[in-house]
Amino acid sequence: MMQSVPHTDSKLWLKITLGMVLGLVLGLILSPSGLKLIDPYHAIEFGRWIALPGIIFLGMLKMIVVPLIISSIVLGIIASGNTAFLKNMGIRIIPYFLITTFIAISIGVTAINIIDPAQYMDSTIAEQTMATTDEPYALFDELSIPDRIENIIPTNFTQASLEKNMLQIVIASIILGIIMLSLPKATYEPFEKLCEFGQAASMKVIEWAMVLAPYAVFGIMTKITIQLGLESIIGVGAYVLTVLFSLGGLLIFYLLIVSILGKRSPIEFIQAAKEAQLFAFSTSSSAATMPFTLKAAEENLKIKEKVSRFIIPLGATINMDGTALYQAVAALFLCSLFGVNLTTGEIFLLMITTVGASIGTPATPGVGIIVLATILSGIGVPPEGIGIILGVDRLLDMCRTTLNVTGDLVASTVMDRWMK
Repeated sequence: MMQSVPHTDSKLWLKITLGMVLGLVLGLILSPSGLKLIDPYHAIEFGRWIALPGIIFLGMLKMIVVPLIISSIVLGIIASGNTAFLKNMGIRIIPYFLITTFIAISIGVTAINIIDPAQYMDSTIAEQTMATTDEPYALFDELSIPDRIENIIPTNFTQASLEKNMLQIVIASIILGIIMLSLPKATYEPFEKLCEFGQAASMKVIEWAMVLAPYAVFGIMTKITIQLGLESIIGVGAYVLTVLFSLGGLLIFYLLIVSILGKRSPIEFIQAAKEAQLFAFSTSSSAATMPFTLKAAEENLKIKEKVSRFIIPLGATINMDGTALYQAVAALFLCSLFGVNLTTGEIFLLMITTVGASIGTPATPGVGIIVLATILSGIGVPPEGIGIILGVDRLLDMCRTTLNVTGDLVASTVMDRWMK
């Protein structure tokens, strides 16, 4: 029997929102570009210490991500009762993920072409960045699409767990669950009990972590805002607004899907998803947010467990619409800034490449910017150009992760209706 999602304070979302706002205010007051109540060195040190509850909080969530994903997928597949259900859902959800990702990228490309934020920036910034940036972006493996397909095969499950290769873990869990369906129950029942324990233990750790949640969000927001400051945001303000405008367009697209395909009220959907969205914003990790995405799906949206516990872990790995949109906007922004002119065909190829790059991108903070460096190197933009947008990347990472998680809930809502 599946374990329930974690029980949390009904006002937790309000406490998290308050912690987020207070952290933003305190960070702006203490940042070197703010009121400068203390010197920059001590401000940054203060930010590191006040973020300590957030580090512990995220550590507790990351600790249970792998066992939670394995147990959730395996138990979800067993609950489906047969492989026919999985086959029917699979032939629907994979094209759905690909189509929505491509549409998300199209929204970003349209926004960047209309606004063209590069025209509002000093033309000498690109030259200055090239001369001063020495970030080691080349450490990311530049994999071709065939290499990426080969890389998703879980040849060594232990290595995949150590490296937090979530796509391999998800695929291995799906294969394991399907195998169990083809065996007599007496054969797989001991492992099923182990999965039930793993899921129950993970949920208990999450309940403990929730005690720290408001303080964690407060500390994380304070630290990020101290390091970011107003100057970094203002310097690339047009770019930031373009990304936020694009993500807003993606949210509207999602709400249309909820209304038309899911036959749900968009307002009720947002109300049901708000806690998961807040956690996604504060943690910048779809994987760490997964327990709350499951809670929003099952308790608030009343989605069947055999749907939510298959789609949400899968979506946290391959359904990265917000990240894909962001990478397309950032790539075209830097192309414009560095004077790299792309033809319509090259832009279309960039969109295809971005779809492929977004699949299997680790659901952890900061990885999107590294994947972006690989995309840039393929279209003639120096990866060092990322230094221009690096300062505001964490803020935008929080925003795009929120849309990633929202997309998983939208997919679950649609599939729940389609699989009735």
